[in-house]
Amino acid sequence: MNILISILIETWSTLAEMAPYLLFGFFVAGLLSVFISPELVEQQLGGRGLWPVLKAALFGIPLPLCSCGVIPVGASLRRHGASRGASTSFLISTPQTGVDSLLVTYSLLGPIFAIVRPIAALVSGLLGGIAVTLLGEDGQDADANNESGSNCTEACCVNTPQRSRMIRALHYGFVTLPQDLARALLLGLLAAGLIAALVPEKLFADYLGGGFGAMVLMLVIGIPIYVCATGSVPIAAALLLKGISPGAVLVFLMTGPATNAAAFATIWKVLGRRTAIIYVSTVAVTALLSGALLDLVVSSADPASTHAGHVMIPAWLENLSALVLLGVLGYALIRRYRGAGTNSTALGEGGATMSDTIHLSVSGMNCNHCVNSITRALGEMSGVETVNVNLADASAVVTGTQLDIEAICAKVKELGFEASRA
Repeated sequence: MNILISILIETWSTLAEMAPYLLFGFFVAGLLSVFISPELVEQQLGGRGLWPVLKAALFGIPLPLCSCGVIPVGASLRRHGASRGASTSFLISTPQTGVDSLLVTYSLLGPIFAIVRPIAALVSGLLGGIAVTLLGEDGQDADANNESGSNCTEACCVNTPQRSRMIRALHYGFVTLPQDLARALLLGLLAAGLIAALVPEKLFADYLGGGFGAMVLMLVIGIPIYVCATGSVPIAAALLLKGISPGAVLVFLMTGPATNAAAFATIWKVLGRRTAIIYVSTVAVTALLSGALLDLVVSSADPASTHAGHVMIPAWLENLSALVLLGVLGYALIRRYRGAGTNSTALGEGGATMSDTIHLSVSGMNCNHCVNSITRALGEMSGVETVNVNLADASAVVTGTQLDIEAICAKVKELGFEASRA
């Protein structure tokens, strides 16, 4: 019983410390979803050379996209004219950070990590994009058609009056985005509580030290598994307090969100073998180098030094924010598993012609960004009138005239998912 109480206390302590910052991060993420449209990003990332690669890394840093959600968005960028290098830069930098995860990083790990994470994400994305530009496969692939007239289904493009922009921002920040983060974030908090309560102090420091061995271990753990950028922070904070060096923690914070086995396989299929190898190699090398540099700056003997200059928030406000955050996450989970993770679009003028209807089973969707990407891609196809994609039951319903089931399934597969007639 004492162990259980200790786990609950540690979990609540971490939750309370990060809650005010995460709630503010949700708000800012909602504003970004309204004012930065996919069309704007695609317009800026078109063309060849290194400038689009740099812009792709910069665009990706504040966006709250996880490594599963960034894959279809990256594929969409490629399909709408972004270079292979720019697409890769976006795929590397985006999942490592987000405005919400950076604020949580500041709350739990302090200003040093909050500064280093976006810099490391920018450098890794830039280097990966440059490497793909110089060494990647030549020629155009099937998803690089530079299409125009696309139909945006994000919050920024919903056809509603201007005065409702704030409502749409709040809905995205406190309803849609938490649906994507809630499960991973709660699991991360629980893992942090378990580590803090059960792992002896300095266990990792005694057996691994603060050197290269700890970084390689974090690299081996972080590359194949998926941990979202926000959910990884509580785990990183617990590891730091148990003796893992700041550099090794940074390796985990970079590789956990940026890579996983499923994302690697999808990039291999969408952007090619050589691009996929450059992608994972760039993340691994830059993570190790960034970790080594951080250990030169921050003493591994004093993890608390990373919190230097940290702003203290009153305990009552932290606890109140934690209750609000639990309510937001709980509501998000209820909506997700009751089938509220649905997006649809209607195209054309809806004439009186008879329409075909195709029901699809779609596997691989993990978040609302996956839903939006599929909705948008299918909505651009010739003959398609309406698209309704449901995250909860992994389905899609497409209506239109002279629909080609094979072409529709192929379009879904271009984004990294699997589709078949239901």
